[in-house]
Amino acid sequence: MIFHINATLPAKKSGIEHAELKRIRLFKKNKLSQKLILREWDPNLHAQARKENLDDDQILNLFDYFQGTEVVSAKHVTLEDLDWGVPNWKVDPEPQKQRFLIWQGSQLLARVNYDQNDGERVKSVEWFDAWDNLYQVQHYDERGFVSLVQWYTPDNQIHQEVWLDLNGRPVLENSYKYTMQSKHQLLKTNWLLRHAGKTYQFDTLDEIMAYFLNTINNLYYQKTQPNIFILDRAHLGDAGLLKLDLPAYRVLHLHNAHTSDAQNPLEADLNNHYEYALANLSAYDAVISATPQQTHDLQARFRPQSQLFTIPVGIIEQRLLDQPPVPLQARTFGKMVVFARIANEKRLDDLVRAVALGHQSIPELTLDIYGYADPTDNYGARRAIEQLITTEKLEQVITLQGYTEQIDAVENDAMLYGLTSRMEGFNLALMEATSHGLIGITYDVNYGPNEIIQDQVNGRVVEYGNYEALAAAIVQILQNPALLNKYMQGAYDLSQRYSEANVMQAWQTLFDAANTSFSPALKHH
Repeated sequence: MIFHINATLPAKKSGIEHAELKRIRLFKKNKLSQKLILREWDPNLHAQARKENLDDDQILNLFDYFQGTEVVSAKHVTLEDLDWGVPNWKVDPEPQKQRFLIWQGSQLLARVNYDQNDGERVKSVEWFDAWDNLYQVQHYDERGFVSLVQWYTPDNQIHQEVWLDLNGRPVLENSYKYTMQSKHQLLKTNWLLRHAGKTYQFDTLDEIMAYFLNTINNLYYQKTQPNIFILDRAHLGDAGLLKLDLPAYRVLHLHNAHTSDAQNPLEADLNNHYEYALANLSAYDAVISATPQQTHDLQARFRPQSQLFTIPVGIIEQRLLDQPPVPLQARTFGKMVVFARIANEKRLDDLVRAVALGHQSIPELTLDIYGYADPTDNYGARRAIEQLITTEKLEQVITLQGYTEQIDAVENDAMLYGLTSRMEGFNLALMEATSHGLIGITYDVNYGPNEIIQDQVNGRVVEYGNYEALAAAIVQILQNPALLNKYMQGAYDLSQRYSEANVMQAWQTLFDAANTSFSPALKHH
């Protein structure tokens, strides 16, 4: 069994989730047994999974597993389905807040929060005591049952959380306590788990995750071939995955640069998301990088005993490779796009500066930025871009479009894709852009952009941090129809590197290594 490890399936997905889902679809096409392991509790998980055409039995969520709610017949719960246990209650609707107030006389009994986009489906019920104190919140899974109950203190702070099975029995719970380190803040601690007829105590969710991974490995263990665990977010299971009772093939999948300064991979401080994993690199059976350069740099710096593999995180679906190219004359001249989280590491303000310079020579040049804003520093990255747009009077040139899933339509209309990141692990969006014939113009940044874009073949790779060179490249390309056609054709041609067949072949190399290494491991068990 192949297991992909992540946190959850958010509505607004990062590149890691997009890459993971593409991999799952690829493996499904190749009829491989697999499950997506998710650690976080999410009442909307299965709704998001349905949007991605994932069946319930393809998902193995930690909370679902212990609650016995992996596969549940969904029920649409509305206000009419709730019982207040008292006579003569009345409802006071507050549609602007998407909730109902439940009263008995002048006493507020509860507030019912609902999803107005899903037929007023109940999301949670807040209960109040005789003194109008909130004392309990029942959270409903979108499939129609109470999954989590939170208990509150008189000063309106959570002091206990309890997850229930379908019969309403406590399965998993934690407490919030003051500690010596946080005398004025309640911290989540003291987890209790009731499983397989026993009660276990843990200090953290990390410890429960380790127990969960070990339980899953034991459950799906076979003597003929290993379970393969692919860890897509290192912090979610890096310690637990290395402490399994029975053998398995443990894979660390790097989705980003392994150092804080990607341009100095051999000496810079480590990326804090990977510190524990990199300190224990040889304990993994395999480590995957998305580019040959990062694989080389890992070997040079760490010289791990684990096997190193280079497998693109991205996959271009065959339907895109089979589509006829969109000609230049069918595109909007001068339109540049970028799909990226608006965050400091993406350095989109440099791209704005480059477009501002290029616009002076090419009045038709525009930039549409697609992606959600990182809230760090009170949305500092977005505010910096907005200030630049105002200062340079670019309101009609550069547009923040927000998050979209209409990628095909957007990219079939554009000509250029710009990228000015401080670091990357691959850049799935850039790869997908080339499959639509977009010409990539990027900094020479590790890792991915300088691999996906081959300078003067399918775009331009300019000096790292030099937005003036980026602007000059934009102008040169747009002023030269021959270059436009050459680079666009190069984009379509080089996209074949990331076809389903080529990526699957790379994965098969890892699977072969896993099976080869598994037999000797059995001798020790």
